[in-house]
Amino acid sequence: MHIMEGFLPSPWWQIWWILALPCLIYGLYKLKKIMEENREVLPLLGVAGGFIFVLSALKLPSVTGSCSHPTGTALSAITFGPWISAVLGCIVLLFQSLFLAHGGLTTLGANMFSMAIVGPFIGYYVYKGLDKLNVNFFINVFIAAFLCDLVTYCVTALELALAFPATSGGLIPSFAAFLGVFAVTQIPLAIIEGLVFVVIFKYIVILKPELLVKLKVLTAEKMEKVKGGLEE
Repeated sequence: MHIMEGFLPSPWWQIWWILALPCLIYGLYKLKKIMEENREVLPLLGVAGGFIFVLSALKLPSVTGSCSHPTGTALSAITFGPWISAVLGCIVLLFQSLFLAHGGLTTLGANMFSMAIVGPFIGYYVYKGLDKLNVNFFINVFIAAFLCDLVTYCVTALELALAFPATSGGLIPSFAAFLGVFAVTQIPLAIIEGLVFVVIFKYIVILKPELLVKLKVLTAEKMEKVKGGLEE
């Protein structure tokens, strides 16, 4: 993730911008709607954006010579859904590209698509699917956060492979090579990120359980069961 400025050739950086923009526009509409309907969620929105900014700015060296970092998108994806996560992720990536030299403006569409769109979408819908199957809430949170992180890097590897296919074999060997660059550090990092968000959601359940019910993260009945499990 954080593909640097100018790294993606035409037409690939334009293609990712075209795919990302509709998600961003609809996300702005959803954000405006939720802010009008429930002002109480504003502090949690700020916290969710802050987690994305701080965690995704922590660049950790990789044994492969690249670098890895958390994405921080699980809190926004689970609580507000993927569309609003697209907006928060875009804001974070824009600031990081301008002030931290993480990513770039031409590659912002590609970086948004991987970290702020596909990762949160997969995490959100996996969370919803497991919730319908009555999987334990905190196990569900762990899996969703793990996937928000790992899927981001799979999509980034695909973006790079499409732009730079291998001279021998084309897309598939290139995709495998880019995945290998990230996998050594990203898989354990995704596990750690999953555990971190389990702790975060435990605090939210303890301090502000009504917010999760209002945002339809959990039904009132399921929230009582989750709280009861923490008190035992």
